[in-house]
Amino acid sequence: MRGKLIVIEGTDCSGKETQSKMLIERLNKENKKTAYFSFPNYDSPTGKIVGGPYLGKSYICEGWFSEKATNVDAKVSSLYYAADRKYNIGIVTKLLDEGTNVFLDRYFYSNMAHQGGKIKDKEKRFAMYQWLEDLEIGLLELPLPDIKIFLYVPYQCALELKKNRTEKLDQLEASEEHLINAQNAYLEIVAKYNFYQMEGTFNNKIRSIKDINDELYDYIKNKI
Repeated sequence: MRGKLIVIEGTDCSGKETQSKMLIERLNKENKKTAYFSFPNYDSPTGKIVGGPYLGKSYICEGWFSEKATNVDAKVSSLYYAADRKYNIGIVTKLLDEGTNVFLDRYFYSNMAHQGGKIKDKEKRFAMYQWLEDLEIGLLELPLPDIKIFLYVPYQCALELKKNRTEKLDQLEASEEHLINAQNAYLEIVAKYNFYQMEGTFNNKIRSIKDINDELYDYIKNKI
């Protein structure tokens, strides 16, 4: 039986990697084969292009774009991310064909949010979402997800979590305007593509990691 493709999207500091890996550990103990994969894949050549020249992650290299990643044309930026997914997707499809359920930490919906969020005009922004769907699903033939989850921590609450970060922020992570625009775009995308939205806060306070994970586990366990 083919495995399920489970996409975990989320706002900055929402815990996508942490929650994915906790779910994998729980499901593997139940003999449900699961694996984790993240886009961009910064260990791959295409991921390094995104991480260094575009984003300016210091452990790869400084950014090459004089206008900074936040101001690079949305379609130009999107092509770098799409190329990374196309280059690496074979690893994911092989696991799925072998019956492994794959958790993807970010997928093409991230392109929609982070690049579409650069576009102020709503009609043009929604046209960008469709352009990316046509590109990544249509032209590049990336597989559609079976389960879509969105972890939502509002920007102001995420600031508290960001204080605990030790690594240097890349150009997108360091821009308040970009992250707020991406958050707002995500909320449009979640509604448009029927995501299961997981609230990371309650009464403006961050929920515990375990509390969130238990709710995610209850949602996923009978779907794979």
